[in-house]
Amino acid sequence: MTLKELVVAYVQYPAIIAYVLFSAVAIGLFVWKPAPLVPTLMAVGIAAFIYPLVWYALHRWVLHSRWMFKVAPLASTWKRIHYDHHQDPNHLEVLFGALHTTLPTIAIATAPIGYAIGSFWGAGFGGACAAFATGLLTTCIYEFVHCIQHLAYKPKSPWLAEMKRRHMAHHFHDETGNFGITTFFWDKLFGTFYDRSERPTKSETVFNLGYTPEIAKRWPRVAELSGGVATGHPRQRVRN
Repeated sequence: MTLKELVVAYVQYPAIIAYVLFSAVAIGLFVWKPAPLVPTLMAVGIAAFIYPLVWYALHRWVLHSRWMFKVAPLASTWKRIHYDHHQDPNHLEVLFGALHTTLPTIAIATAPIGYAIGSFWGAGFGGACAAFATGLLTTCIYEFVHCIQHLAYKPKSPWLAEMKRRHMAHHFHDETGNFGITTFFWDKLFGTFYDRSERPTKSETVFNLGYTPEIAKRWPRVAELSGGVATGHPRQRVRN
C-alpha cells in the first residue's frame, strides 16, 4: 500500500468524516462566542496534552478490561470497540472506534477542561468549544497513525516505524503493554512499555483479551454475537 492509497482509505471512512464535521461545528461555535487568546491557547494545549493520558487509561483499564463482557448490556459494546479489533487487527471496518462511544468520550475528556479554563475569563462556552475541537482533531491524528500501524504501509519515518513495531507487538505478541498510539510516554511512566525481547513468551490471550472458550461458557453474550469463540492467529483461526 502506498501513502496515497492509505490517505484515500482514511479520508473516506465515515468516522473520520464525522470527526472533521464535528470539529468544524465546534470551531464555528467558537467563532460565534469566542474566548480570549490566553484561555483559548491554554484550553487547546491542555486538551492536547491530556488526550494521550485519557487514551492510555481507557485502553488499559476499559478496553482491555475483563469485566465489560460480564455485564450483558456492555458485552456488545466491548465486542465492537476492542474485542473484534484484537480478533483481527488488520480488519479495516473495526479499526476505527464506534462513534456512539468515541464522541461522548472525547467531549467528556476535553470540553469540561476548556469550560473551566474559559470560565476564569467569562468565556466558558468558547473554551469548551476550543478544547472539544482540539480533541476531535487530535483523534483524527491518532486514527491516521493507527491506520499506518495496521494497514500494509511501511512508514519511512523512523518514529512512525518504531511506533508501528511496538503497536504490532501489542497486537501479535503481548496485549498487556505498549498501549500508546502516538506516544509511549505513559507506558514508560506506568511500567507497561516493553520490547519483544523482554517478553520471550507470547501471551495466550493476545487475540481474545482473555475471553476464552471456558470464559464464554459462563458469560456467553460475546460468543453469541460472534458466532462462537475464535482461537489462535487470525490466519489460522479455529472457531469453538
